[in-house]
Amino acid sequence: MKIGLVDVDGHNFPNIALMKIASWHRQQGDTVEWAFAFSEYDRIYKSKVFTFTPDDMTAYQCPDIRKGGTGYDIKSQLPPEIDRHRGLAYDLYPQHRFSVQFYSRGCIRHCPFCLVHDKEGKIHAVEPMEWNPRAEWIEVLDNNFFAGPRWREAVEDLRRQHLPVKFHGVDIRIMNEEQAAALNSLRLKGYVHIAWDLPQLDLTPQLEAITKYIKPYKIACYVLVGFNSTRDQDLHRLRTLKRLGILPFVQPFRDYTNQRKPSQYEKDLGRWANRAWLFKSMDFMDYEPRKGFKCAEYFK
Repeated sequence: MKIGLVDVDGHNFPNIALMKIASWHRQQGDTVEWAFAFSEYDRIYKSKVFTFTPDDMTAYQCPDIRKGGTGYDIKSQLPPEIDRHRGLAYDLYPQHRFSVQFYSRGCIRHCPFCLVHDKEGKIHAVEPMEWNPRAEWIEVLDNNFFAGPRWREAVEDLRRQHLPVKFHGVDIRIMNEEQAAALNSLRLKGYVHIAWDLPQLDLTPQLEAITKYIKPYKIACYVLVGFNSTRDQDLHRLRTLKRLGILPFVQPFRDYTNQRKPSQYEKDLGRWANRAWLFKSMDFMDYEPRKGFKCAEYFK
């Protein structure tokens, strides 16, 4: 068979589903390539992760076009034989010089603003995938790494690779000293990503504890706004992070149907907080995103 692939979201980050599909089909003796409009294919796989990504409207010459990914349908799944396949076609994304890895899927939480639990269920361990032989570092994509039932084994597996590691999902609410020390024992790449999504929870003690093991400049904290927080709660979280030397990344809430649009306040808050030099040099109240308008006006 001749297989065509379409990464609808673009090539800014490897699409793991397409990498698995390519590896599995090659193992069956099939030819796999990125799909082109004027080529003929026996089957095309189109993958879309984000609902806000415009769909690919190319008219392909193919009788069998299969769409998948959360951007199309939250319930979509790979065929079991491909989902179980641990191989990854890293050559599809030669510009990305890292390995991608999952040690667990799902999450222990069921946050109302997050789709992970609905799509992947309760947290459960998975077998590691194939490593990129040309990798310069590792991207660990677990949604909640230290909630995984085999996190200690995962840490040992990462140590054996002798490469820097970047974590995308570390839950500060459950972190203890053993886990913080385990993080510190690895060569960290970029930021350790944590989140302070719920303003009703005071995470100050946990944040202070993690900075005893990991330098604050190595931590980035996602801050959800526009969901269930007041402006005062937004500012409290951001000022606490500034005091501790942790850089934030403000994320305005987007619903799954992509109907909600960020307010002007949320856009201004993001422009201020997500630019390190602005965040460090002034308070949000003094930020002037437009001539004659200071953000203190939002609090009157």
